[in-house]
Amino acid sequence: MAVPLAFFGVFFAYPVASIVTRGLTDGGRWQLARVGEVLTDPGIRDVLWFTLWQASASTALTLLLALPGAYVFARLDFPGKRLLRAVVTVPFVLPTVVAGSAFLALVGRGGLLDELWGIRLDTTVWAILLAHVFFNYAVVVRTVGGLWAQLDPRQEEAARVLGAGRLAAWRRVTLPALGPAVAAAALMVFLFTFTSFGVVQILGGPRYATLEVEIYQRTAQLLDLPTAAVLTLLQFVVVAALLAVHARTVRRREATLRLVDASRTARRPRGAGQWALLASVLAVVALLVMLPLAVLVLRSFEGPDGYGLASYRALASAGAGGGTFTVAALDTIGNSLTYALAATAIAVVVGGLAAAALTRREGRLVRGFDALLMLPLGTSAVTVGFGFLIALDEPPLDLRTSWILVPLAQALVGVPFVVRTVLPVLRAVDTRLREAAAVLGASPLRAWREVDLPLVGRALGIAAGFAFAVSLGEFGATVFIARPDNPTLPVAVARLLGRPGELNYGQAMALSTILMLVCAAALLVLERVRTDRTGEF
Repeated sequence: MAVPLAFFGVFFAYPVASIVTRGLTDGGRWQLARVGEVLTDPGIRDVLWFTLWQASASTALTLLLALPGAYVFARLDFPGKRLLRAVVTVPFVLPTVVAGSAFLALVGRGGLLDELWGIRLDTTVWAILLAHVFFNYAVVVRTVGGLWAQLDPRQEEAARVLGAGRLAAWRRVTLPALGPAVAAAALMVFLFTFTSFGVVQILGGPRYATLEVEIYQRTAQLLDLPTAAVLTLLQFVVVAALLAVHARTVRRREATLRLVDASRTARRPRGAGQWALLASVLAVVALLVMLPLAVLVLRSFEGPDGYGLASYRALASAGAGGGTFTVAALDTIGNSLTYALAATAIAVVVGGLAAAALTRREGRLVRGFDALLMLPLGTSAVTVGFGFLIALDEPPLDLRTSWILVPLAQALVGVPFVVRTVLPVLRAVDTRLREAAAVLGASPLRAWREVDLPLVGRALGIAAGFAFAVSLGEFGATVFIARPDNPTLPVAVARLLGRPGELNYGQAMALSTILMLVCAAALLVLERVRTDRTGEF
């Protein structure tokens, strides 16, 4: 626990505490009366209610549409499965402002639905909910599907032999086993939608605002740090309560599972029911995932003179975009890959150690530690970014000019994915296997290498893939700490979108398309990674 605690204490708790303290103090004296003023503001209460309501609705809708996809990707084998699994993960790494714009092209004024049937959803909350499904579909598919693929199907088959129907066997055998993974996926989806920023800002317009949007407006536009600090503390309270409920629910439902090689559980669809399920999942993926991405690619080829490669050619020059960058926009690809790889390494080490500690220890301290690991997902990225600038500016932590600052901020979001993906599988390992290895003379390290690692190797691979994907598309904190001569892809896209001109917009779409392709290629490579023991990640 020492390494994860030190990492989160220095690079999360300290920066956030610094900016909150600065917002609630004046001349060294605390201004606690500001808390009551903010919480009694009717406008703030409306923002809080909408934040909670849309996050709950988005989570329920995502689970409803994505759980069948988790089954299809875990238990059915069909052509193009690996490629499609990589494709459904791409929306999760796109900058929210870009993906929100692409989704607006489908449901907004002049969009596809408007042109075909005269239907507009950008003035309703449905646009926000569907866009959240677009972003978080892969979270459920990969988190739940990662465990589902390793559940022994013979347990459910045994229940059916004893007289249980197909639905009863699934409800009594498989569903309880999937409980921890479903709860983990639901928690991650809720936290991401609870702190939603780009989607709500673009699709919600002036009518809808989440706490994250309100914090950004108070901080960057109104310079109202006291109100932003109170709203940040409010996020902490809500997220802490959610994590406490989640921890209790998961602890009651976790049990030792029989895990098998995931490559042995997938099979070709059999019967009309499985073929219909596969077709429905493919239809959902096509409409909610692939269609917005196709619109994004199409817009990257639009230019002042019609369709062509003008936007892509402009990326190669350092002066493109009217002086938007001091380097060529294409250089941001190398920057993003370097930062993402470093952030992934940090996240896997810190998250892996944290998951191992949570598996072997019990008590309130450990439960509090588990909740701490999830807090970055429910904390305003604006707060974290400003906190880095304020807190990490003096020796021995003067990191504002160091390149490692960006991977550290990205790893804060990647670690929870590593922990929540690995922990359900690691806790499901039968402790008697470790005890047997110890009796046979294996050291703790060798027992972990010979017993735990083969069973959790696939989960570690999925966790690394998620950490890499999240790092590639992280924007909220990176936009404040990335240096002008070394911007990342999302930061470059946001800067281009913020400048007028059709060419700048085309370059933003071209960079977004490149980000999408780089992520899809990286995830496809991860899909092909194999270990000698499990044949999976």
